[in-house]
Amino acid sequence: MNTLQAGDKAPEFTLLDANENEVSLKDLLKEHRVLVYFYPKAMTPGCTVQAQNLRDQRDELAKHNVVSVGISPDAPKHLAKFTERDELNFTLLSDEDHKVAEDFGVWGLKKFMGKEYDGIHRISFLVEQDGTISKVFNKFKTKEHHDVVLEHLKG
Repeated sequence: MNTLQAGDKAPEFTLLDANENEVSLKDLLKEHRVLVYFYPKAMTPGCTVQAQNLRDQRDELAKHNVVSVGISPDAPKHLAKFTERDELNFTLLSDEDHKVAEDFGVWGLKKFMGKEYDGIHRISFLVEQDGTISKVFNKFKTKEHHDVVLEHLKG
């Protein structure tokens, strides 16, 4: 796994959202900085807490001109259920073939309960409007992800 770092250009992507609409990073960056956060699976405990906290901090993030975009290998229909169930107020994108995760360097070998498998590593990237990654968040507890991001933004 070769994870992108601060200073790297974020790979351009277009993925389907929960409503099966195409969403591209390029379009999002026209108006905002983007927190691109990768998570393993919608509606699992850790991913739910992370999403709910980002939902609850949307206004704080907006003060720094940041919008959140969550990316997982889930199908759009599953993302729609997650969005509705948890009243999420930001975009979730489907990366079923995990190409975007690979481009960002977050797809790789994982270990869980003695088993090894390939999957998404929980890593987030703050992408500036020029497409440059300014910060990589890879050391945090799931329930504190939003705090780590906001601490960085407040400087």
